[in-house]
Amino acid sequence: MTRIERPFDMTRLEDEWLEADGFGGFASGTVGTLRTRRYHALLLTATRAPGGRVVLVNGIEAWLEAHGERYPLSMQRYVPDVLYPDAAANLLDFTTEPWPTWRFQFNTETLVTAEVFVSKATRETVLRWRWQRTQAASQAGALTLKVRPLLSGRDYHALHHENAAFDFSAQAGNDAGCVSWQPYGDLPRIHATTNGVYTHAPDWYRNFCYVREQERGLDFSEDLATPGVFSFNLADADAVMILSASDTTTAHAAASSHADQLAGFEQQRRNAFGSRLQRSADAYVVQRNEGRTILAGFPWFTDWGRDTFIAMRGLLIASGRLDAAEAILLEWSETLSEGMLPNRFPDYGDAPEYNSVDASLWFIVAVYDYLATSHASAATTKRLQQAVEAILGGYTQGTRFNIKASEEDGLLCAGVPGMQLTWMDAKVGDWVVTPRIGKPVEVQALWINALRIAATWNLKWQPLAEQASQAFLKRFIDPSTQTLFDNVDVDHVTGTVDRSIRPNQIFAVGGLPFALLEGAAARAVVDQVEAQLLTPLGLRTLAPSDPAYRGRYSGAPYERDGAYHQGTAWPWLLGPFVEAWLRVRDTSPDSRREARTRFLDPLYTHFDHAGLDHISEIADGDAPHAPAGTPFQAWSLGELLRIEHLLAGLDRTGA
Repeated sequence: MTRIERPFDMTRLEDEWLEADGFGGFASGTVGTLRTRRYHALLLTATRAPGGRVVLVNGIEAWLEAHGERYPLSMQRYVPDVLYPDAAANLLDFTTEPWPTWRFQFNTETLVTAEVFVSKATRETVLRWRWQRTQAASQAGALTLKVRPLLSGRDYHALHHENAAFDFSAQAGNDAGCVSWQPYGDLPRIHATTNGVYTHAPDWYRNFCYVREQERGLDFSEDLATPGVFSFNLADADAVMILSASDTTTAHAAASSHADQLAGFEQQRRNAFGSRLQRSADAYVVQRNEGRTILAGFPWFTDWGRDTFIAMRGLLIASGRLDAAEAILLEWSETLSEGMLPNRFPDYGDAPEYNSVDASLWFIVAVYDYLATSHASAATTKRLQQAVEAILGGYTQGTRFNIKASEEDGLLCAGVPGMQLTWMDAKVGDWVVTPRIGKPVEVQALWINALRIAATWNLKWQPLAEQASQAFLKRFIDPSTQTLFDNVDVDHVTGTVDRSIRPNQIFAVGGLPFALLEGAAARAVVDQVEAQLLTPLGLRTLAPSDPAYRGRYSGAPYERDGAYHQGTAWPWLLGPFVEAWLRVRDTSPDSRREARTRFLDPLYTHFDHAGLDHISEIADGDAPHAPAGTPFQAWSLGELLRIEHLLAGLDRTGA
């Protein structure tokens, strides 16, 4: 739970909350009610789960009327940088428990609570407002709440502008409390079920300003349409508005009772999770076809292969959600092609993209973790092992993009000009920022782990695993530092090496089932990573001493992508680092306490900032390490859960 109280600063008011619907849609916004991104919305739905996402209801303009006064409950920013009205002046506090909830204090008589949540059972967004009566308010008269929904009807990556094609027409449902609109004929109908009174009053609100988009060098101004106003007398009852998108109107006899029922179900569902981490993790597990998948992050990522397999180790397997893990592994195993799993499913159902050397190898690691739980049936075990065999067979014989096990040393070659195949995959136009063609170090760690995993049920992979392991020790250890090269046979030129100090070498010691290094070499790797790459919010992707280092992730796409893997810190890398750090020291209670205090506590502090109850995708490499990228990132949270599970197991055994 995150709780924010007065006094506020603008940084805290722009922290973000998330309510996911389990199908790829979500509601999201800020503590101060400002929309700072094009993705902030109250009704954002996936028309082809989890893709085809469209924004239907961007937000609301809400205010109270009493004794001739008008009190704002929402705040907007307009171009160039005009805040109006100033709802923050009366914001008493905010909490995410059990869902985003605000308290506004206007005077001794007027204390109003506002809340929003998304029901995973129905994919409806529920908004409720309550007048908390004080003794001074006992004799007060009417307190009227007015709410104007702000609509668009656009792709969630796009922006909306005033146009003559927008259809303001309102349609009343069978119940007097249900009103619906369909701004554009090819989009779902928007339903608002309320216990208020609707007055049709079409208008445009123009020039909203989204500062996060402006900072990213993108278009940042939008016009939204408002079809009318809902009025509620808070002196009579709590106000309720339920937003949904469907092809048919669903009217509820009583909005209040339906909202109460949804709230009861939703709170019970959330309370069933064992921890705050696990409750947050549930946001990323969504429907795809008849199965499940994991979204890489909110608000703009869909399901990526690499991210899915890394994240699920903590989000699902370590957390005991084994049915979901099995469903996802089986779903992805059906997408195998030429020994490869796709790295991305496009939003609109186009052909999957097979452009990653490591996504398939991370799948094998996730299979290993899952099968180690003994949850799988014999039939499931066989299907997953067959998928692993198909991957290794494809990689051994050779597949797309020069991915092939080298006959000379058994290591895995990969890469062609113009393609980014590793997790360091930033590309701007034709510029691949970190091409890493050759034999990247973490790819070898994954490859050798995959061979060792498969050898546990098929000994034919053992000789290749041994050959590659010996070659790794011979070819990757830098004799001058005892640390690891980031890449060898660079650009497929035999004998060339890349000495860039990057975090990828940590996977030879931690983060995978089998460590490739022991003793002094392992300690040298961990020490170098700790000394040059460690920040409170993750590992830098390049040492500050490197001329190519970029310590700030900011500016237009060219500047940001140029820094993405050239110094930017990634929280998910703390998982393999902490595991490696413990492996080269010991797992005594003192070491575990030190690991928690030094490496995990800053992540928990971050839980109450930026993306509330979540962990950001990235952070600046330079202090103060401002979070950036997506504020809600699956593998950042997944690796924290995995390490907590590891530490808990050590605590239980007293190792």
